[in-house]
Amino acid sequence: MAETLRLKSVTAGYGETHVLEGIDLALALGESLSIIGRNGVGKSTLLETIMGHTTMHAGEIRLRESRIDASPPHRRAIAGLGYVPQEREIFPSLSVRENMELCARPGPWTAERVFELFPNLKARLSNAGTQLSGGEQQMLAIARALMTNPSVLLMDEPTEGLAPVIVQALAQVLLRLRSEGDLSIVLVEQNSRVALDFSARTVVMDRGRIVFDGESERLRNDPDFLASLIAAQ
Repeated sequence: MAETLRLKSVTAGYGETHVLEGIDLALALGESLSIIGRNGVGKSTLLETIMGHTTMHAGEIRLRESRIDASPPHRRAIAGLGYVPQEREIFPSLSVRENMELCARPGPWTAERVFELFPNLKARLSNAGTQLSGGEQQMLAIARALMTNPSVLLMDEPTEGLAPVIVQALAQVLLRLRSEGDLSIVLVEQNSRVALDFSARTVVMDRGRIVFDGESERLRNDPDFLASLIAAQ
């Protein structure tokens, strides 16, 4: 199957500080991947590196065979990367409609299609970002990323800080997104249950390195093995 994203021997961090060390990772067209691990092991830094928000010290990043590691973040977005940051970063003074329209690019993801996933947003089109609940802000962050019509969608801790009932609803949305044809998804998620249910393949990170890359089912069926990976020193 064709690859849509590849990281080869990537070492990156912030300034002179190295956070990621020798990351090798490939994502196939239409594949979904979960990334889990303790806080501070480099999960968010990995997504930020793919988007171009960190300092690359070595390696290369390719999106559909084209190198993007020297491109600024906005060029990577135009090339097909969609990003849902951990802080959501919606425009608080803009309405739901304006947040979505500002990022919209031609493609299969239209406002109406997004509203099928998030009917709450359609009912709040004129509401400003500050007038939304935490769960609705997260929905808007995902909706805005989809409106860019990406080929690869990067999501950083989308369930963080949300009530259990909202987490459950969002998990169902993630499962629907997973079935959306050629869209490739990388999900960084602290909630291991959500992560392992979301994708057939999971990566476990520790201290800036990948310590496991394999079937999610193995981790679901062997909690002791999962715990040993998460607690790796």
